Amino acid sequence: MSRLPLFLLSAAALLSLAACTSTPPPPPAPAPLSSATPEQMVAAIRGAAGSGDSELAVQPLRDPQVEDLREDAQRLEAQRRYADQAKALDQALAIVPDDPALLQERAEAALLLEDYANAETLARRAFELGSKVGPLCRRHWGLIEQARLHAGDAAGAANAKTQVDACKVPGVDRF
Repeated sequence: MSRLPLFLLSAAALLSLAACTSTPPPPPAPAPLSSATPEQMVAAIRGAAGSGDSELAVQPLRDPQVEDLREDAQRLEAQRRYADQAKALDQALAIVPDDPALLQERAEAALLLEDYANAETLARRAFELGSKVGPLCRRHWGLIEQARLHAGDAAGAANAKTQVDACKVPGVDRF
């Protein structure tokens, strides 16, 4: 038998064996640690913010066009038209892209659309741009906590919960 057919036969055998191997499937994603619906999550986030009456809260001046879009977004959310709500908030963010309150509202809209990764990203950006204290700060970290719970990340959720508590700063006493 000549060497060339033996070589070809060996190569064919190796190729057929290589075709049989496959990469193992990725491990399954962790199970969510909460059974809350997106609407329940948003309610918990807003509830964690509290009233803020007895503490320092920074409120920026608002553009009237942005305020109109925010009001539209609130109305659309009440009608459970979450995609339209997100579009209205995107239009407002096109006008003022670094507004922490708008970013938070858009993050909550993403959560309602079950876009958990984007919701968390938006909330983190809002926190970085915001005052890092007060009710809005608690909403940022409350959303991150909910996203981490949904991702099955107990440690991340616990860290976010700690940050929620750190956002409370007493207001200035006025006599």
